[in-house]
Amino acid sequence: MATAVMDSEFGSLVKVSAAVWAAMFYARLAAASLRPGAPRLAALLPVVALFCVVPFSFSTTTFRGCSAFFLSWLGVFKLLLLAAGRGPLNPTHPLHHFVFSASLPVKLRHLASAKPAKGVDPAPANESAAGKILVSGAVIPLIIYTYQFKNAMSRYQLLILYTGHIYFSLQLLLAVVHGLIHGVLGMEMEPQVDRPYLASSLRDFWGRRWNLMVPAILRPSVYRPVRARLGDAAGVLAAFLVSGLMHEAMFFYIMWRPPSGEVTVFFLLHGVCTAAEAWWARHAGWWRPPRAAAVPLTLAFVAGTGFWLFFPAMIKAGLDEMVLHECQGMVAVMEQSGRWLAGATNLTFATRWPEEMKEWDVSHTITTI
Repeated sequence: MATAVMDSEFGSLVKVSAAVWAAMFYARLAAASLRPGAPRLAALLPVVALFCVVPFSFSTTTFRGCSAFFLSWLGVFKLLLLAAGRGPLNPTHPLHHFVFSASLPVKLRHLASAKPAKGVDPAPANESAAGKILVSGAVIPLIIYTYQFKNAMSRYQLLILYTGHIYFSLQLLLAVVHGLIHGVLGMEMEPQVDRPYLASSLRDFWGRRWNLMVPAILRPSVYRPVRARLGDAAGVLAAFLVSGLMHEAMFFYIMWRPPSGEVTVFFLLHGVCTAAEAWWARHAGWWRPPRAAAVPLTLAFVAGTGFWLFFPAMIKAGLDEMVLHECQGMVAVMEQSGRWLAGATNLTFATRWPEEMKEWDVSHTITTI
C-alpha cells in the first residue's frame, strides 16, 4: 500500500514538474514582452492560478505541504513581484534559472551578494548541506521512533518533540534541494535558518534567523510598500498579518480543513510585540537586557506563544497523526527497497560465483591447507 502511494506521488511529481516548466516558459515570455503593470499582471494570472491548485495534485501531506510552500506561497509572491517589475525573477535569465528561481527557494550564485546582518556572526564554514543532511537524517528517525511513546508524554514534551520534527524536517528538505541545485545548476539556496537558538530579540529571530525565505519575500512585497505609506509599525504588522494568513493557507493545503484563526493570532501577536520592540530600540538611552538574558527571554516567548496558539492548531486538526502515518509508510517503503536490493545483490553474487570464483576458491583452499 505504501509503495503504491509513493509511486502515485512520484508520478504526480513528474506531471506537476512538466506543467510548471511549461507555465514558467510562458511567464518568462510574457514578462519579457510586456511592461510591468496591469498588462503583465493580467498575463501572469493564469500561472498564479496554476500555482494555487498544484498542491491538490498530491495525496500526502509531505508533497502537498512542500508544493504549497514553494509554489502557492513563495512562487505566487515572486510572480506578483515580477508583475510589478521587482523581486528575484528576471526574464532575461536563462529558462532553467528562471524556472528554478520561481519554483524553489534558490537564487543565482552571482546575484548572492547579501552580507551577514549586523550583530549576527556568519554560520560556521563547515556547516555544509551534507552535514545538515547527515544530522537531520539521523535525528528524524529517532523522533519518529519516539512518537510511539507519545501517550506517556506530557503536553509540553510532545510539543517540544513536534518543534524538533519541524526544525529538522525543514533543514533536511532544504539541504537536499540546496545540494542538488548547487551541484547541478551552480545556484545557491536563499538562507534557510541561522541558529535561531541564539536569537536575542523577536526582530533577530524572525528577520535574521528563522525560515528566512519568508521575510526575504515579505519585505519587498508587503513590508516596504506599506511602510512607505503608513510607517514602520504598520509595515511590520502587515507583514506578520500576511504571514499568518499564508500559514493558515498552508495548513489548509496540508489538512484540507478550514483555518481556525489561531495561527493568524499567533503571528499578529508577534507582529505587535516586534513593532513595540522596534519602537523601544529607537530610544537610545532606554534600558536593554544583556544578551545573556535576552536570548532565553526571546526563546521563552516564542516557545510559550507557540505552545499556546501555533501547535494546538496542528494537533486539533490531527496533523501530527497524519505526518506520523506517512513517516511510518516511508520507512516501510525504504525497508522494502532495502530488502529488494539485498536480495538482488545476493542473487547476482550467487549466480556469478560458480563461474568466476570457482578457480579462486580451489586455490585458496589448497593454500590454506
